[in-house]
Amino acid sequence: MIWERLVKLEEEIIGVLNKHLTEYNEPGMDRFNKPGWTNRTWSNMSIRRAHVDVVDARETKGLWMAHICLFPMKKNGGPIYGFDIIAGKKKVTGAFHDFSPLLKKEHPLTRWFIEENKWYKPSKVRELPDWAKAIFSEGMIAAGNVQEERELNQICTMAVSNLNAYIDKIGDFNSDSNEEDVIRAQNFYCENQQKNPHTPRTMKSLGLPEEDIKLFCADNLFPTIK
Repeated sequence: MIWERLVKLEEEIIGVLNKHLTEYNEPGMDRFNKPGWTNRTWSNMSIRRAHVDVVDARETKGLWMAHICLFPMKKNGGPIYGFDIIAGKKKVTGAFHDFSPLLKKEHPLTRWFIEENKWYKPSKVRELPDWAKAIFSEGMIAAGNVQEERELNQICTMAVSNLNAYIDKIGDFNSDSNEEDVIRAQNFYCENQQKNPHTPRTMKSLGLPEEDIKLFCADNLFPTIK
């Protein structure tokens, strides 16, 4: 049940991105597209980079993982859309979702996210480390040990609904900020994400080559703007 729902979620998210954005081939990403590992990128007038990363190791490791992240354009001071989920056959070990604020901690779109998702209460809340607290909003959703179909459906529905809302609303903040400030803020987000020790550890447990993991985490998962 869990894996079936998550594969459907992947299809739903890609469907939304294909509808509203244009897919492009990011330089260097070809290396990280192989059986069981998918990486795709999209953009539009308001979103400079939307990235979907899926590792399907159900048959080899009994695990499935997805990472979705959308960055606004360089003069858009809006938040970053983030959604990550990892699951075994019987439970979701972690699900994380946020509209992470950049220049303004009280950004209206982040405030919308917090108010919109107050209805969801994780059955188990995952504690956030310091690097995460530095970049995520106060409404950051961090759920663990999800075993019930109802809660999994809530998480998946929320991720897709919020993705549609984000794409619809983020353009309202085009050209509202200084480019240097946005670049600095987005890089701060990426640099803190790169401190996450669980990402390379999880990818290694999924059976991905260590050399690929190091390169991917440094240059492709959360790339800073040079």
